[in-house]
Amino acid sequence: MAEDLKECQVACKVTTSQLQTHCRHEGIVCLDLGVNKRQMHDFEVEYLCDYKRTLVPGRKRANPTGVPKEREFYLVKWKRYPDHMNTWEPRKNLRCVELLRQFWDDVFLELQRQKKTVVPNRFEPELSFYLEQRARHRQSLQRWEAQINSVGGLTKRILVRNRVDLEGPPKNFTYINGYKVGEGISVTTVAVGCECTNCLENPVGGCCPGVSGHGFSYNECGQVTVKPGQPIYECNKKCRCGPDCPNRVVQRGIQHTLCIFKTDNGRGWGVRASERIKKHSFVMEYVGEIITTEEAERRGQVYDRQGATYLFDLDYVEDEYTVDAARYGNVSHFVNHSCNPNLQVYNVFIDNLDERLPRLAFFSNRGIRAGEELTFDYNMQIDPIDVESTKMDSNFK
Repeated sequence: MAEDLKECQVACKVTTSQLQTHCRHEGIVCLDLGVNKRQMHDFEVEYLCDYKRTLVPGRKRANPTGVPKEREFYLVKWKRYPDHMNTWEPRKNLRCVELLRQFWDDVFLELQRQKKTVVPNRFEPELSFYLEQRARHRQSLQRWEAQINSVGGLTKRILVRNRVDLEGPPKNFTYINGYKVGEGISVTTVAVGCECTNCLENPVGGCCPGVSGHGFSYNECGQVTVKPGQPIYECNKKCRCGPDCPNRVVQRGIQHTLCIFKTDNGRGWGVRASERIKKHSFVMEYVGEIITTEEAERRGQVYDRQGATYLFDLDYVEDEYTVDAARYGNVSHFVNHSCNPNLQVYNVFIDNLDERLPRLAFFSNRGIRAGEELTFDYNMQIDPIDVESTKMDSNFK
């Protein structure tokens, strides 16, 4: 006997995309799902799975160049359609230039790995399977890239590339663009700001740096001018100056396109610059979960057993708090170590002046070329007085 469920709703067991696919497959028009007669039979290439060359029927004689006439076919996975509906399509039917480029990049990369120089007329099953795996892997990285760039606060795009293997996005990692304050830790915001109308040329009372007993940290181009170890005090949300103030650099976020990429020398993921970065320019912050040193000690023992840690001590004045970027972090989570790094860390204060909780900002210590990997010294020491200052665990990654 049927019941009147009234306002009760039951979640659908399939996605909207799957319902759209089913409607198209069965020839059902459903305006609620956006499936109408006009685009009932629209097909979009999702990726290419396989390739073959065949002689043109009835053309046994060679063309004027002496080469037999051939036709190229690609096995196409159609977007919103299941695998069993894949079809072989001649090259002339395909308009997906970027997908074709990616397909052949994958083909030549795998043939090179196999030390083969000739493209076969028909691919072996192992090669076809690899190409499909690469296509699916690329989709997972594209979804991760889109997720990263959907997080608020990003002003430049973060790219994701893996041309080395089939490792996908890291598990149990959430991308964030600011500190995640741990349990039992409070962060107080500033109560007042500067009264300057031009903080660089006419600072009132020394502007925010002067009030804190320090000089201006940037030039007119936003490049850092103080030595490592000296704190940076930027203007805050209480200041009269606008967002274009030259004393607002770190708070504007990443200003260069960066790429998270898989290294080919066994160092896991890394980060490289996708464009040129001038010397002394802000590159990124090191963000993560702020925890107490006691909690850091506990987690550190676990990380040591795993052979990796992302703990960065906030010990500008006291060794009381630590940033843990293992489960929550930004692009800096993937930056590798170097004894000759191109990044230097600075302690920065903006809306919070608690010297126990500085923001960790990476600036370039030299010019960085487009395509160059970004690195910092996990054991870097920036305070000439306290040799333990701002030191990162040497077992990091």
